[in-house]
Amino acid sequence: MIDTIWVALRVTLFTLLLTGIAYPLAATGMSQALFPAKANGSLVEQGGKIVGSELIGQGFANPAYMQSRPSAAGEKGYDAAASSGSNLGTTSQKLKDRIAGDLERLKNENPDAPVAVPDELVTTSGSGLDPHLSPEGASWQIPRIAKARGVAPDRIRATLDAHIEDRDFGFLGEPRVNVLGANLALDKQFGQPPPALAPVAK
Repeated sequence: MIDTIWVALRVTLFTLLLTGIAYPLAATGMSQALFPAKANGSLVEQGGKIVGSELIGQGFANPAYMQSRPSAAGEKGYDAAASSGSNLGTTSQKLKDRIAGDLERLKNENPDAPVAVPDELVTTSGSGLDPHLSPEGASWQIPRIAKARGVAPDRIRATLDAHIEDRDFGFLGEPRVNVLGANLALDKQFGQPPPALAPVAK
């Protein structure tokens, strides 16, 4: 019996050291050496200040910025500590009312945009933190952004087109635009809006 217990203890200790210490340290060390930016959260800096992550969506209320998809993550949305969808089904009246409200708001805020609002601008992602839009979802917002910045729409389009990310490895996923990256590019190209119109992260 004592021999059996001793063997079990040795196996437990070895497994603890291997999977609980050695493997995590090796994986962390390799990721830091090979992909340091991604391993540390793909954080984005501007002027020496972290303004967000390439991987986590955030809300922008300013009309001079591209707006993200709606978010059901947390009470006010875009809460990285509460990643989730709304879990509302297609027959939910609450979901229908929320979508109807978003449609009305988008049409009021984007009077010069095409009539058809892209589905992604009124639907939340599974995580509630999707940092990307399709090129179509980004382009739909160009008239509002151009008007707010006092810039020709074609110049806004050129900036956004330059930030379209291709499919991973050429065949995985779909072309997309990182909202935070595109907004920072707009600021770099055309200057930041006045302080009163600074981007508001929800």
